[in-house]
Amino acid sequence: MLLVDDDVHVLNTNRAYLEKRGYKAVTAGDGAEALRIASSAALDAIVLDVEMPGLDGVEVCRRIREVSGVPILFLSAYADTDDRIRGLLAGGDDYLAKPYSLQELELRLRGRILRRENAERREVLSFGGLTIDMGLREVRFEERTAAFTALEFDLLAFLARHPGQVFSYEELYDRVWKSPMNQGVHNIQVCMARVRQKLERLCPDGRYIETIHRKGYRFLGE
Repeated sequence: MLLVDDDVHVLNTNRAYLEKRGYKAVTAGDGAEALRIASSAALDAIVLDVEMPGLDGVEVCRRIREVSGVPILFLSAYADTDDRIRGLLAGGDDYLAKPYSLQELELRLRGRILRRENAERREVLSFGGLTIDMGLREVRFEERTAAFTALEFDLLAFLARHPGQVFSYEELYDRVWKSPMNQGVHNIQVCMARVRQKLERLCPDGRYIETIHRKGYRFLGE
């Protein structure tokens, strides 16, 4: 998840608490850095301070909402109703006023993450004739289906949920394999080759996955 605040003490305290509870957290000290990270990483949730120099949290949320449905929880030193309404209208999912309980912060984040995961299990992604059914864990093109292994399906589904976004080998290992990339890039290259071969057999005229030289892969949805 991404923690965004211009107060270093708040960032370090939140990160330490959440990491002790098993979350992996990255931090940003301003809105511009938050947008850069959000555009290049798959995130389970974002904890976003409202009052920041430059781009404030409401504007950051509004821009993220143009491309992502990631859960966003606002933090603010003000309990003003208008402030909360601005954040929620910009696309925020929840709101905590400072000072707050770290335990409550974690509980609210956990609830939002679980809610999104449950929704994703019922999700059906469509790209022209190609359909990726998360609930059935099935890949279809028009009336035909292809058999994907669990890992192949997870890799394809992950990329398809973030069309146009480039993911490095390291990010895919972390998000799909759920383990560090300690055996080089060969495993992921082999798995990706199998995914592509099955997609080509299923829909020969489609072009769905692009290799970005020395960076990773992205889903095109063409």
